[in-house]
Amino acid sequence: MKPRDILEGKAGDKYFVLGNEALVRGALEGGLNFAATYPGTPSSEIGDVLSEIAGPAGVSFEFSINEKVAMEVAASAAACSLRSMVFMKHVGLNVASDPFMTAVYTGTRGGFLVIVADDPSMHSSQNEQDTRYFSEISRAPMLEPSDPVEAYEMMKKGFELSEALELPFLVRTTTRVAHIRSVVTFGEITGGRRQGDFEKNPSRWVPVPAFARTMHRELQQKLVKAREMSEQSPYNFVEQVGDKSPYGIITSGCAYNYVMDAARAMKMDVRVLKLGMTAPLPEKKISDFLRSCEDVLIVEELDPYLENAVRVLSQREGITARIRGKRDGLFSVMYEYSPDILKKALCEWRGVPYTVECVEVEALTLPPRPPVLCPGCSHRATYHAVKVALRKAKIKDAIFPTDIGCYTLGIMAPQSMADYLLCMGSSVGTACGISRATGKKVVSFIGDSTFFHSGVTGLISAYHNAHSFLLVILDNRTTAMTGHQPHPGIACEVNGMKAPAVDIEKLVKAIGVEFVKVVDPYDLNATVETFQEALGHEGLSVIVSRRECALVADRERRKKGEWKTFEVNQETCSHCLVCVTQFACPAFSSEERNVFINRALCDGCGVCAQVCPTKSIEVRSNE
Repeated sequence: MKPRDILEGKAGDKYFVLGNEALVRGALEGGLNFAATYPGTPSSEIGDVLSEIAGPAGVSFEFSINEKVAMEVAASAAACSLRSMVFMKHVGLNVASDPFMTAVYTGTRGGFLVIVADDPSMHSSQNEQDTRYFSEISRAPMLEPSDPVEAYEMMKKGFELSEALELPFLVRTTTRVAHIRSVVTFGEITGGRRQGDFEKNPSRWVPVPAFARTMHRELQQKLVKAREMSEQSPYNFVEQVGDKSPYGIITSGCAYNYVMDAARAMKMDVRVLKLGMTAPLPEKKISDFLRSCEDVLIVEELDPYLENAVRVLSQREGITARIRGKRDGLFSVMYEYSPDILKKALCEWRGVPYTVECVEVEALTLPPRPPVLCPGCSHRATYHAVKVALRKAKIKDAIFPTDIGCYTLGIMAPQSMADYLLCMGSSVGTACGISRATGKKVVSFIGDSTFFHSGVTGLISAYHNAHSFLLVILDNRTTAMTGHQPHPGIACEVNGMKAPAVDIEKLVKAIGVEFVKVVDPYDLNATVETFQEALGHEGLSVIVSRRECALVADRERRKKGEWKTFEVNQETCSHCLVCVTQFACPAFSSEERNVFINRALCDGCGVCAQVCPTKSIEVRSNE
């Protein structure tokens, strides 16, 4: 479906929507006024949709420089009585946790929803985290949808609950909830306030210690009401599968879907307590459920968040029902679940044989498909230039901190230029530590969007503390890996107004860095020469390697009919395979040392022609 359908769909219309799209529609029907984010998969489609429809929807929306700023922007708008939301992937909440923790103390006037998408199995993340613990340590109430329909409903209800308690609410999704589709029947978009107002009250909004102590007491009082809400919540309910039995399952989130599929397929007799408001937990409802069962299984992805709480509750209440889950080894704390994982665990729980219906298929040997930089990607040319410059400078033991983005694929051979990575923006700080600890030459890589996100603060610290390394800012003019969202280095239109670009090299020079150069990585010789110069520089040096993302550039060139591809002149080719083994564009292939360029993959960047020692790569003659 088109993003405009999310806004223009009429009440009563049914749409087959993605979980992230359902969150947007629910928010609009709930009276959303204000939204902010930093893009991160699996939540990025929320921003992609909002960026297209926020204007006509009357919603103020922005891609902030990072998740912390996005949290501050949205929380302050909510303090001005506007219904607001901020959204991010799970590691983004680490960045935003500082303002988030205090925003729970100060509370909110307008409904304020904090959507956080966990990524079990790490499909696009550097770690697995269970965001539900953030609810526990912050005391923010939490909603946990299991599918797009619930996601849609919970956004509308979430604003009401948030305003009733004057507390921000976490809305925790996972990759499957964000990326599965369901049929959602749209309601009315009511629209909300367009102009907020701020009531001055330092005792509420300024948490100096004297006020913060009062705020903490008030937060505990709000949580008493939140527990009552959880007990009455329609999202916490019991469902019977088959006939009555002494067996029960407590579950939440996407795991609920697997439970129901497996239990019905196995024709089990079991009661299921499905929890949708998972903080505060409905302790009375859970206790009543436990007392009605003799044997209870806890099913949840990632950490034993529910299981720990249920075990503690059971001990405190003197409940005798047997409780089983991850701590008994029935489930892993790692990765996503599946119906097969559930079936196997249910069989083990009930002590029945686990049998798998297998279909015999002919064994297939599939070719490996490792992730690679795209054909024409300027990062490949940059990495190649750095390698050549290091070789010419006879530096063999350089260390390469890297960062989060497409260029993390520099870890793959033959580039092999990713030695250390922690998180967004970490490549600058880690370059400081590694260079000073080892005394070796350090070349650090960071993308343009990531530099703005949190790399610039590391660079200020590096300059102030007189560190010595080369920082390469890979500027492809977009936030590429999450779907080409804008960043502060790009002039664009935001909320109907022209947003000016922040000049990276001027910013770096303003910090005080003296060696700052900009290169075009498609001009390979000039780029190598500049890297050689930087490697000979004592102290901090920064090179901005600037070339638009090939995917964006190709789209425009195809529209204009400006298209060319390259081919190998087989008569002059020396079969040295430098283009295959050292440059490694995926458009290349070789057979018995003869090299070929796939016309469908070649994007005509021409860098390979500069790499070829015999100049045997030429523009295809029959273009």
